[in-house]
Amino acid sequence: MRFHVCLAALAASAAASSPALAQQAAATAEARGVVLSPLTLTKVTDLDFGTVAASNTAGTVSLDATSGIRSVTGGVTAVPSTFSRGRFDGLAQAATTVQLTLIPPTGGLLYSGTNSVAVSNMAFDSLGAVRVVPAGGSFSAYVGADFAIASNQPNGTYSALFQVTADYQ
Repeated sequence: MRFHVCLAALAASAAASSPALAQQAAATAEARGVVLSPLTLTKVTDLDFGTVAASNTAGTVSLDATSGIRSVTGGVTAVPSTFSRGRFDGLAQAATTVQLTLIPPTGGLLYSGTNSVAVSNMAFDSLGAVRVVPAGGSFSAYVGADFAIASNQPNGTYSALFQVTADYQ
């Protein structure tokens, strides 16, 4: 009997000292990131209203951002000269969306010395401020505006800086 008790005690101590099997679970996740081509934007042409003649009647010079057509109103006479809508070319990752932002000249004014004229209605072409970049990655954006000429506006070359920015969306 003593032998059976020892065997039973040995079996009980072996069972008590054996570690329990640990429960284990696992899951897998993906680590990823998107790397885009650098976004670039370059001015190709300035917004140039060309040469006009003022009179004793106020008027405007308009450059259409989509068509590039220049028109005049009121007492302003268009003088044959070079004029152009502003053009900006960009390069971005194809099939991405780019948001363009137009920042007009400070105070909406162009200056020639101490004289000024108002520039207004600055806008992008008919494609607007949001562009989906086509295959190949290049895109163009055009800018047009109105140039207000006062009656008897002083002669001069009027200018100021404006800015176009592009950001990935």
